Amino acid sequence: MDLGGTKIEAVVVDARGEVLGRARHSTPVKGGPGEVVKELYGTLGEAAQTAGLEPAKLAGVGVGAPGSVDANSGTLAHTSNVAGGWEEPYPIASDLGDLVGGKVVMGNDVQVAVAAEYKLGAGRDYRSVLGVWWGTGVGGGLVLNGVPWRGQGSAGEIGHMVVKPNGARCGCGRRGCLEAYAGRASLERKAHAAVKKGEKTVLFDIMRDKGRTRLSSGVWSKALKEKDPLATRLIHRAVAMMGVAIASVINLLDVEAVIIGGGLGSRLGPQFVERISDAMHPHLFITERKPAMHVAKLGDLSGAIGAALLAGPQM
Repeated sequence: MDLGGTKIEAVVVDARGEVLGRARHSTPVKGGPGEVVKELYGTLGEAAQTAGLEPAKLAGVGVGAPGSVDANSGTLAHTSNVAGGWEEPYPIASDLGDLVGGKVVMGNDVQVAVAAEYKLGAGRDYRSVLGVWWGTGVGGGLVLNGVPWRGQGSAGEIGHMVVKPNGARCGCGRRGCLEAYAGRASLERKAHAAVKKGEKTVLFDIMRDKGRTRLSSGVWSKALKEKDPLATRLIHRAVAMMGVAIASVINLLDVEAVIIGGGLGSRLGPQFVERISDAMHPHLFITERKPAMHVAKLGDLSGAIGAALLAGPQM
C-alpha cells in the first residue's frame, strides 16, 4: 500500500510483481493515525477482494508512508501531509497487523517507489538512480551501485533541501525547502493567497467542475493547458527550484539517471521532465554529462508495488 497526502493506493501482486487487484481510497484529512490505519485496512480489503483473496491469506503486507519511518519498529513519525499530521512515532504496522491478522512491514513511500522503478520500471538499465516524487510534497529516493541507500533511515529527502535560505515557509516548519516551492500543498496555499489579493485564476473553477476539494494534479494540468497565468507562474517557479535541488544532488553523487514520479510528475509527463532537465543545466558542474531523465514507468502504482516488494522475500 502507498499512503499519500491525498490518496491510499493498494495493490495485490504476485511473485513476479504482476498486479492482481487494486483499490484506491481518499486519505483522511483529519483524525490522526487511528483514522489512517482504518482507511488503510479498508483499502487493503477492497484490493484483496478484487484479487479474489482475503487479506489474511496474503503472504505479506507492505506500506510505503511519507515522513520518518522506522522499519524495525514499524512506526511513522513527523508527518505533515497526512490526516492533520503528527510528530511522535505511531505504531502503524502493529495496529494494521492486528486488523489484518499478519505481519506488516513499512518503508518510506518514495524510497520503496524508487526501488520498484529500479527493479521493474524506468531504472532497470542503470546501476545508480535518483528518484524525485513530485506530488502533495516532494520526496526522493536513491539507489547507489545497485543498493537502495537509506542512510540512517531518511536519506533522499530532497524536498527538504534548502533551495533559498530564509525563503518560503515549508510544512515542516523550516524555511526555503524545495517542498515549500514545488509541493502541491504549498502550491495550493500560494494560489489561495494570490486569489485573496485579487489575482484571477481558473484553478478553483476547474477544481469545482471536477468535484474536487483540493487542487489535484489533474486540476493543475488542465489549468496549464488553458494557459492560466497563475498556474503557469507557480509551476514555472516549482520547476526552477527543482532544477536547483536535483542539480545539487547530481553534483554530489553523479548518478546515471533521474526518475520523476508522483502525482504531478506523472501527470505532467515527459514535457516537464525535459523542462526540469533544462532548469538543472545552469547549476550542473559537469554539463556535458547530464544524467538520463525519465518519467516513472509504473506511474501511480510504483509506490504500492514497491511496498509489496518489501513484504515478501519471494519477490
